[in-house]
Amino acid sequence: MDIRTDILIPPEWARQSALWVGWPRLPEEWGGAFEAARAEIAGFIRLAAQYLPVKLAAGDDIAAEAARGALKGTGQIVRVPSGDIWLRDTGPIFGFDEAGQRAAHCFRFNGWGGKYVMPGDTGTANALAGKEGAKAIQHDFVLEGGAVDHDGDGTVLTTRECLINPNRNPGWSEADAERALETALGARRVIWLDRGLVNDHTDGHIDNIARFIGPGRAACQAPSGPGDPHRERLLAAQDTLRAAGLEVVTVPSPGRVEDEDGNPVPASHMNFVFASRALILPVYEDINGRRAAAALAKGLPNWRVRPLPSRAILAGGGSFHCMTREVPAPMEESQ
Repeated sequence: MDIRTDILIPPEWARQSALWVGWPRLPEEWGGAFEAARAEIAGFIRLAAQYLPVKLAAGDDIAAEAARGALKGTGQIVRVPSGDIWLRDTGPIFGFDEAGQRAAHCFRFNGWGGKYVMPGDTGTANALAGKEGAKAIQHDFVLEGGAVDHDGDGTVLTTRECLINPNRNPGWSEADAERALETALGARRVIWLDRGLVNDHTDGHIDNIARFIGPGRAACQAPSGPGDPHRERLLAAQDTLRAAGLEVVTVPSPGRVEDEDGNPVPASHMNFVFASRALILPVYEDINGRRAAAALAKGLPNWRVRPLPSRAILAGGGSFHCMTREVPAPMEESQ
């Protein structure tokens, strides 16, 4: 199969025309953290809006009205079908076609392997494509946006734990997945990590364990303390990235963060968002967040690292990157 050269997926640090953000609307998905998560997301939107236009995806009229009250004019509130906030996975991957026109790559979505099926989620990708005036390109396989990370030059990061999990595309091998990414997204090279974080309900999304931060450069986490439940997986990720020839910037992990039952949860400093010249970093109310911000600021001196609390959002299963989807600026501006 020939490698696609007519598809461009810009890296997330390229210029953006807008940032979509989800707004919580299903209290039963949040336990007791529903209103606290809304408050954290409102804080994120107010910060992101200082750097680029923000569009808030509200899944119903009640959610839209709540967002208006919380944001008081910040951002543009748009009614689109959505189960809850996780636009990274339910929305499209925006890029450009062979003519340089904006395209939206839309994939099948099955509720993270059938675990969390919410009404509206299967309509989100096409809805966002329509709102952006992008050509919707349909791909007949399951893929969540948080499962892949792009460098803008045809290299993709992913994990075996997620991408060849039989609850997504039964029977897929690594070769099958690579052919699908090549055909759909123009991937020239796929770098495979084995697993994501412990107890990640997404089955190991890459955006919680390693991210591209520049050409040939990736960030991943270093274990924080001997009790870090993700220690072995973080060290293995570092080894794999270096073996692939990437320059690796290590960032302290949040360490052990627990749910209300004392179980470790997949808190991550990798779930950051590039927003124009700011990098918005999720932190979890401890010194490791300050250390992570300092490490990223050193590794990305041309970016302003802006840490924000994300503990309540984590109760819903993710953080800033999971709840957003960037829209690249027109092709002539995004290079």
